[in-house]
Amino acid sequence: MKKLLIIILCFAGLNTQAQVVDSVKKDLFTAPDTVKHLHSKVLSLVVPAGLITYGVASFIIDPIRRLDYSTNNEIQKTDPDFSSKAENYFQFAPVILTYGLNLVGVSGKNTFIDRTALLGLSGGILGISATITKHATHRLRPNGADYLSFPSGHTSTAFLGAEFMAQEFTGKSKWYGILGYSIATTTGVFRLYNHDHWLSDVVAGAGFGIMSTKLSYLIYPYIRNALTHTDNKTGKKTMLTPSYQDGTMSFTFVKEL
Repeated sequence: MKKLLIIILCFAGLNTQAQVVDSVKKDLFTAPDTVKHLHSKVLSLVVPAGLITYGVASFIIDPIRRLDYSTNNEIQKTDPDFSSKAENYFQFAPVILTYGLNLVGVSGKNTFIDRTALLGLSGGILGISATITKHATHRLRPNGADYLSFPSGHTSTAFLGAEFMAQEFTGKSKWYGILGYSIATTTGVFRLYNHDHWLSDVVAGAGFGIMSTKLSYLIYPYIRNALTHTDNKTGKKTMLTPSYQDGTMSFTFVKEL
């Protein structure tokens, strides 16, 4: 069963092999170049959509739900005393590694400001979608703690970070993406072994996390270009200018009239 868990969760990592990584200018005011291959970007949503669909199907398809119960029962039999809070830290590891690699000189796909805006947008999408889903589905956790089991929040956060890391660094080496997804998968497995979630919660959580980041990389260029562009007819510029002073970062929106 342990092998089955790993195989199912690692399915989420398949999309790291399908990353479309474009060359991006490192200019501070250049939006990430993710619009050129829009068709392939949309197709990349198929994998996370499939993971979410699997999770939702557990509410209406008995064999999938029975697999949740049998998986939880087998974990209780084989590792009844398992207890760890490591996933509380693992869930943030891919994001921390992404910024850490930048600090040691490994440049990512985007500038610091664009990368941080993309992360914030991803987090916003995940926060809204996962929170609404948790309350709407009202599923009891395996340990009976509450009715916020679906989807797994820790797993969602971990896979958001894994996809974020893959988006930024897969152009340099696929191993960065593999590392991020390995950490995210471990996070999901720990949630199962701690009896905090059902298998379908974790699979759907992976889908929510990946989908949130992919959507942010898909729509952010449009937002960025709307805030920082030159009107072709009037030649007037619109710019969102960052500044840093006395330990505080701020943004100034400037538009020529």
